[in-house]
Amino acid sequence: MDSFDRLTETVSVLMGENGCPWDRVQTHESLKPYMLEECYEVLDAIDNKDDTALCEELGDVLLQVVFHGLIAQKEGRFTLDDVADGADKKMIYRHPHIFSDKNAEVSAPFEKWEEIKKREKGYQTKTEIMRSVAKTLPALVRAQKVIKKSKVEKTEKIDNSFDLAQECLENLKQSKNDNKQHKMEILGNLLMQILNISNFFEINAEFSLTNALETYITKLEDFENMSAAVGKTIEDTGLEEADVFVRSLMSKSSK
Repeated sequence: MDSFDRLTETVSVLMGENGCPWDRVQTHESLKPYMLEECYEVLDAIDNKDDTALCEELGDVLLQVVFHGLIAQKEGRFTLDDVADGADKKMIYRHPHIFSDKNAEVSAPFEKWEEIKKREKGYQTKTEIMRSVAKTLPALVRAQKVIKKSKVEKTEKIDNSFDLAQECLENLKQSKNDNKQHKMEILGNLLMQILNISNFFEINAEFSLTNALETYITKLEDFENMSAAVGKTIEDTGLEEADVFVRSLMSKSSK
């Protein structure tokens, strides 16, 4: 019995009649938060370049896959073999230039992948493709994927996106006395233009924001340490002063 089979057997026992009370009552719905959490922990391990943690977190994701597969199998819906078989067939079908047609065009792999996926899913319209992006994704991730699937030409829209982003900023400045809903609409439009720009430069917006946040925390820690060295806290020097200091450091580090 290989490692995967042993894992499957272990989870089957835990879900069985004499198994763990917690495992026995889990459903696809109840396990959703854990799948999401484990995926983010995989990303964290990758960012930290921690192979030990990455191995462990990938195992936790695999555990979630096994859980979902066995729940479906118990309900007679599909099996873990169906999951693996479906993934295998999908990879072969979406890579004809590797597995079937050696002369297939491969100069634009992303476009080819999307074309094959559209045919496979039976999508007829652009909006069907855009609506296929999971609503449960973080908003930045989902929006960037939706915009990318709209396939608006880069050269056609990038200058317009810069202009519209600037326009949104000006509108936001002038909307101080407007209702919250109006401000939300302007901010949403601003974020959409920023994501257009992110796609143009092929930059992952979610990772960019995460990196900026980590930089901000690190710089704030530097300020706290400097204040502590002279016997002060951030509250003593003022949060506004700390924010100005941190922003100045971030601005310098980005040049």
